[in-house]
Amino acid sequence: MRKLVLFIVTFILWLLLTHTLRIQFIITGVTVSLLTAFLFGNIFVKNWNKVFQIERYLWFLWYLIIFIWECLKANLDVAYRVLHPALPIKPGIVKAKVNLKTDIARTILANSITMTPGTLSVDIMGEHIFIHWICIRNENSEISCQRIVDRFENILARIFE
Repeated sequence: MRKLVLFIVTFILWLLLTHTLRIQFIITGVTVSLLTAFLFGNIFVKNWNKVFQIERYLWFLWYLIIFIWECLKANLDVAYRVLHPALPIKPGIVKAKVNLKTDIARTILANSITMTPGTLSVDIMGEHIFIHWICIRNENSEISCQRIVDRFENILARIFE
């Protein structure tokens, strides 16, 4: 069943990317989707029924809005630091607790943090993520870091777990 779900998802993605219903594109899409499903169907999602839950897609749209907002704020913060004559940076690595269980959710959390300017996910060890910040604001930076992780983490848990 996982292979069938992967075939359907990849074929729909193919149709969305090609923007046409010409027969050669459909045949190519079916061929590529079948090959993808055959090769990667066993490592696709374990709970294939979650793919069809519309609520997860709505949470994903909300996640995109939150992510874009956080990126915008971080871009402005980094631009301020670059343009400021004193260049107010205080780099450091902080540790935050991660409650996500699935690897894909943890990976997307780490990538979301990395794609936000001024931060870089360094490592995930056990239930902690280590983040390099361009400016650690106070001595108790783990609390500030945890707020950022929690903001993404709560939504990612609803999408992937």
